[in-house]
Amino acid sequence: MTAPDESADTACATRIPADISRPDRLLGPFTARQSAILAVAAVMLYGGWWATRPFVAPLAYAVMVIPFAGAVAALALGRREGIGLDRFLFAALAHTRMPKRQVHAPEGVPPLPTVAPDRWKRAAGPPPAAMRMPYDGITAHGVLDLGSEGTAALATCSTVNFELRSAAEQQGLTAAFARWLNSLTGPTQLLVRCHRIDLAPLADTLHHDAAALAHPALERAARAHADFLADLATSGNLLGRQIVLVAREEAATHSARRGSGAGRARQRLDEAARALTAAEITVTALDAEQSAELISAACNPDTPTPPDAGPEGDLP
Repeated sequence: MTAPDESADTACATRIPADISRPDRLLGPFTARQSAILAVAAVMLYGGWWATRPFVAPLAYAVMVIPFAGAVAALALGRREGIGLDRFLFAALAHTRMPKRQVHAPEGVPPLPTVAPDRWKRAAGPPPAAMRMPYDGITAHGVLDLGSEGTAALATCSTVNFELRSAAEQQGLTAAFARWLNSLTGPTQLLVRCHRIDLAPLADTLHHDAAALAHPALERAARAHADFLADLATSGNLLGRQIVLVAREEAATHSARRGSGAGRARQRLDEAARALTAAEITVTALDAEQSAELISAACNPDTPTPPDAGPEGDLP
């Protein structure tokens, strides 16, 4: 009698690059950005010591510059959520300079009428600014034009029930997903978004079409299911989960055609659809109308989404 094969119940590890876009190390463990920050700080500290050495002892100068050196080291070497603290500082400064109230006004925000009293204007605070979306439009194939940032193509992905699979099946799914990750040639994002779902239209449709069914039992079952959906719709707390695949291409150089980035982003979605088929994941590229609806829903997350336009995945 042969011993059971334990490998069928043990999942094997699959090598996946942690960060393929990690910057190169220039001086030891420091990147070029970190080396530049530390070099500028070292020059400033040396210059300060050279200017104050006639009347400040070296030990006293070292004690005085410890807070500055510590702040620069934290700024250069610290990271938060995978982003350097220097970038966080620049983002914070940019946020303080941006208007906090923005509205959709392509024609511009008109000023308050001159007949309004000054105290009303002071009570209203600073006027809102016109919102500028981070994209310049959507092509006929559903590719977002990001201007100087390049282009981005969107697709929805189905989900896979991973926990109910055997160890061998889990290993096969993981290996297929790892092969796709290892084949990436550009920035790629997997976005998991949740949104509200409105089941009232679906319940009304079932009630309306139930009378046309061939058997009374089917009609009763359809009406019962419609009542169940209507009862769920009254809870007002139904959330749907959607997985969006974003393939982005950098801005084309002067020697390349401007439309080549959009074609390449769309091609990468097709490559992802073929590669993820082995992982039992269905990738559906979005056209222009669907991409516009997705962006509109992202800007208005409280707007209920009909179930027929909902996600490929489950209801959490």
